Amino acid sequence: MDQEVSGKRSKSLMDRAYAILRQRIITGQLAPGAEMSELELAEQLSMSKTPVREALARLGLEGLVEAFPRRGYRVTAVTIKDVNDLFAVRAMLEGTAGAMAAVNLTDAELDRLEALADASYVVGENVSVQSFVEANEEFHSEIARASRNPRLYGLVMSHLEECARFFYMGAQARDVNPETNTDHHRIVDVLRGRDPEKARAVMVEHNENTRRGLLQALIGRQDSGLAL
Repeated sequence: MDQEVSGKRSKSLMDRAYAILRQRIITGQLAPGAEMSELELAEQLSMSKTPVREALARLGLEGLVEAFPRRGYRVTAVTIKDVNDLFAVRAMLEGTAGAMAAVNLTDAELDRLEALADASYVVGENVSVQSFVEANEEFHSEIARASRNPRLYGLVMSHLEECARFFYMGAQARDVNPETNTDHHRIVDVLRGRDPEKARAVMVEHNENTRRGLLQALIGRQDSGLAL
């Protein structure tokens, strides 16, 4: 029993370390290229090195950190190819989700999307940036959920999670309020029209606008951590 309790506590500590470190990476507190060691992170988190090591291994599998033998770990850079590859897949997934949602969304769900489309933030204010990114993710997840296809929904959510770091970097680099609000309200208007192909097209267009704006902002920032 003691061994079982110890194992659960170890997993709990690993989960906590993982959640904290992932959030720091996603929000840019740990910037691309930042180096760290198990010891310093263990001291920061007030735990032993074992759960930290396990958390870092999990983050490594997600492509957020890379390990260097005898040197420690480094937050992975964001490359142009990363952005282009991920948004190419998102366009296909969310275009399909939008087409399916157009015929399935209820009026209440459309009203919810309308409210989410109003989300905004103050540039440089971390709390409001976080709320904005979360509202953006919820907007897209609601559309995917309305596809009424659990497998498609799962794929969209997986890619939204991968995009989270990009969204934070973009929102911190420039004011994306006007274009996001405009695009999101246009999407809701099209969805209210119940035309699947128009819904697919507007989702793909929004995806491309986001990709292009993100790359322009990140390339313009020398300290963005973007690897060209």
